[in-house]
Amino acid sequence: MNKVLVKLYVPMIDEQYDIWIPVNKKIHIIIMLLVKAVNEFTKGYYLPKQMPYLYDKATAKAFDINLRVIESEIRNGTELIMI
Repeated sequence: MNKVLVKLYVPMIDEQYDIWIPVNKKIHIIIMLLVKAVNEFTKGYYLPKQMPYLYDKATAKAFDINLRVIESEIRNGTELIMI
């Protein structure tokens, strides 16, 4: 399995999404892909001025952007917050 299904919360627009993310990509790449996806979901409404951070909703811990997803605690069902 090369993807995991996560729940993404985006407080800036008060929305949440179920999204499949690849496990072999670094988290900073995942963040860029998530920003692009949320931007498309909102028809251009979501445009952060800076690259957001990705946090584990359960622990409020920020993920190291240099790790690949498989090297992090992100698994199927993980709830993420993008701020």
